[in-house]
Amino acid sequence: MTLPVQAQRYETNWYYEVDKQSAWQGDLTARLQAIEGVFEGELGVYVQNLASGEAFSWRADAPWYLASLIKIPVAAQVLAERQAGALTLDERLTLAQSDFVDGAGPTNWHDPGTPISIRYLLAQMITVSDNTATDMLIDRVGLEAVNQRARTMIAASGGNPDDIGLISKLVGVRQGVYGELHPDARTLGGMDFIALRQHPVSQRAQALARALGVSTASFTQPDYDHAFDAYEATGENVGTLRAFGDLLASLHGGMEDLSAEQRQTLLAVMQGTRSGKRRLKAGLGSGVSFAHKTGTQQRRSCDAGIAERAGAETTTQGPWVIVSCARGPAAVSAHERALASVGEALRYSGALGKPW
Repeated sequence: MTLPVQAQRYETNWYYEVDKQSAWQGDLTARLQAIEGVFEGELGVYVQNLASGEAFSWRADAPWYLASLIKIPVAAQVLAERQAGALTLDERLTLAQSDFVDGAGPTNWHDPGTPISIRYLLAQMITVSDNTATDMLIDRVGLEAVNQRARTMIAASGGNPDDIGLISKLVGVRQGVYGELHPDARTLGGMDFIALRQHPVSQRAQALARALGVSTASFTQPDYDHAFDAYEATGENVGTLRAFGDLLASLHGGMEDLSAEQRQTLLAVMQGTRSGKRRLKAGLGSGVSFAHKTGTQQRRSCDAGIAERAGAETTTQGPWVIVSCARGPAAVSAHERALASVGEALRYSGALGKPW
């Protein structure tokens, strides 16, 4: 996928972008420059006031690997089908051994054959970024429908749907990354990748060679880092932060087939996210409600959601869409410190109204 530098804007009856530069934008730019100087990586930031329309972009029109942020349109599609009567949150899906995917979340603690409610899977997918739960829900609603949902959400906010690449299953990410090392890895399943994850990143290429019965000399990438870079270049699960901001904005502005009730259900689940306490939320401080989702992959981390300030006095005081991603250092802790600093920069620059 080739992403355009600038996203085309589409007219809607509620959403617009204000072409102005408030004083806080220069202050925020200076703060982000300082954060990057310490972080030794790159940051991307997109902020939009959904009341006034004013937006700020810091590399927001460049392509970024979105990682688990893609779980938001998965959840939206589940809730759209709930609204249409195609499923209920109490419906139970049977966990199969082939469903297991490595990563966080308690779904993997269940035995194969266990019936698990969609309500539980939805909550685990968002709040702790459960990959097995995600792939089970994708299988239930269909990957094509998830991709169309993401495009519909972006378009509903006046954005360009072409600014986001194809969303894949989480096991597909593993097949794609390891497949950049050796094509036979694309035939592996979730349990194979769980076994590979037991090895440090520096040893995974050798572990993969043993699993496939091949030599590392046959690999087309020198190591896992380069394999992930090559996978990202395919455009899967990649998009601009502006486009993802448009996707989030649709949870505020609405879509014809996703009612206010369903949107509020999703936002309430996002309020319970437990995987990002040291990211944007840490910098935003008290007095801000942040319904968000995090994403973490090899040397890449994201945090994105809708923020509201308690006791806002005017219509220009939010809510705000905030999307931020970081790439560079290997340590997740470095990414989290940088994203927390972005939250502080938003707070003290006045991007979210009068500093507090």
